[in-house]
Amino acid sequence: MPVKRLVKRSLRPQERLAKRITSRGRRLTDQRLVVAEALAARSEAVSAQELHERLRTRNPRLALATVYRALEAQVESGMARRLERHGHVSAYIACEPEHHHHLVCTRCQQVEDLDETILKPVLRGITERHGFAVEHERLDFYGLCASCRRATSA
Repeated sequence: MPVKRLVKRSLRPQERLAKRITSRGRRLTDQRLVVAEALAARSEAVSAQELHERLRTRNPRLALATVYRALEAQVESGMARRLERHGHVSAYIACEPEHHHHLVCTRCQQVEDLDETILKPVLRGITERHGFAVEHERLDFYGLCASCRRATSA
């Protein structure tokens, strides 16, 4: 008798985003999905205003306030992280659900996830030196990426 193999169907990116939006009891709307897709397609931090400007050509009825609300909902649910630009301007980057930190280029706005193993000695040192038990950390490092550093020195 042949062995039946179960093939796990992987979700398409749009289905994954829809599932993440609704995972915390939020209602799935076209606007939330459009904003989530647009943010997930970017590898650099983007402000709500910039995202709105990119989206409104295809979605002229999409209001800036809707973009802000959708982005904040993504931050609350762990789908995105709010970063700070010069002048206290918020920018957003899509995130995977695993805990991680970021390297943010202040020139080109590229964002890279930081390997958690780099921080383990720092966290251990905090505990050893200060007797402080870290329960949660959130670190974002701001500076110039390798490409921008090369361009600056040229």
